[in-house]
Amino acid sequence: MKLSALMAAVMLTAAVTGAQAADTLAKIAESGKITLAYRESSVPFSYLDGPNKPVGFSVELSNAVVEAVKKKLNKPNLQVALMPVTSQNRIPLIQNGTIDLECGSTTNNSARGKDVAFAVNHFYTGTRLLAKKSSKIKNYADLAKKTVASTTGTTNALVMRKYNTEKNLDMDIVLGKDHADAFLLVESDRAVAFAMDDILLFGLIANAKNPAEFEVVGDALQVEPYACMLPKDDAAFKKVVDDTIVGLMKSGEFEKMYTKWFMSPIPPKNVPLNLPMSPQLRDNIKTPSDKPAT
Repeated sequence: MKLSALMAAVMLTAAVTGAQAADTLAKIAESGKITLAYRESSVPFSYLDGPNKPVGFSVELSNAVVEAVKKKLNKPNLQVALMPVTSQNRIPLIQNGTIDLECGSTTNNSARGKDVAFAVNHFYTGTRLLAKKSSKIKNYADLAKKTVASTTGTTNALVMRKYNTEKNLDMDIVLGKDHADAFLLVESDRAVAFAMDDILLFGLIANAKNPAEFEVVGDALQVEPYACMLPKDDAAFKKVVDDTIVGLMKSGEFEKMYTKWFMSPIPPKNVPLNLPMSPQLRDNIKTPSDKPAT
């Protein structure tokens, strides 16, 4: 009888702890702090423009969510902590509660949906290749028996490995710890191409020492949505994040932000990416969805 009571108490404690872990708003209210993740080289979504100064389209989405949380909790002086994350550690840091929200360049897919939740989608992209113009690389067949870079912890690395096996290309796929590291492999001729979301490749070229040396080539292997990532099974916090982003979409502010970061000159070199909004994103503004890629 005593053992049963002890087990019941343990189970109750576990249930309460689980409930608390999923209540991000309560955690933020109690601590007086919200912790946002940022990326160091995901141009133009989230990247550094000077030491410890993250900027970008996704950073502005994060900031809008912070304002909504301040209002929701009636905490105008809420402290905002910023933490850099990589493709490899971003999901574990959401899962263990170290960060509350990650708005970067994270693909919303079903596999990740088992571990974290995603807000409504805010961008659509596909895997393509960054290469030096001098390399004459134009598509995936040109990569046979060559060294190709991607980034650790990304869907792109998985897509390339699968494609390599299916097409029997015998590529040597090497992984950088972040996008800047993978780009350096191409810049220094240790890899002939870098396989990544096309928008991130355009961003890296715009900020390269010699942008004219590089180009984005190849067919898009798949189209995937980006979305902000937050703790799983936290409906109240997800509603705040979703309502914020949908509000920006409905008011026209989202399109202004898009023009600022994708069509206009951006820091640090004040070079525009000149990437018009995709049909998929226009559809998503009309009918916001958090539908994942498969």
